[in-house]
Amino acid sequence: QVQLVESGGGLVQAGGSLRLSCAASGRTASTYTMGWFRQRPGKEREFVARVYWSGGTTYYADSVKGRFTISRDSAKNTVYLQMNNLRPEDTAVYYCALRTGSLSDYWGQGTQVTVSS
Repeated sequence: QVQLVESGGGLVQAGGSLRLSCAASGRTASTYTMGWFRQRPGKEREFVARVYWSGGTTYYADSVKGRFTISRDSAKNTVYLQMNNLRPEDTAVYYCALRTGSLSDYWGQGTQVTVSS
């Protein structure tokens, strides 16, 4: 089993920045990817960013490219999401996700990000 604990959400004005963190514990040796999804009010959960644990290749949703940066600290089993130039439409609950090599998925509890205009 894998446990994910997110932190770093909050309230910020448009144009501001936040950094989310997600620490993984448990059976993390088989981590394949870690990433972030979000669920905006009234919308389905959507992909935001992903990092491949071996090699560090990253992918982003078009809506966040150039503004968000995902990074990892392998020694700490932690993934980060640096969010810059935040917009009101970035308001959402952000979820950390981990996928193992056997394609099992684990989710964090979610952290609220609110961007005021």
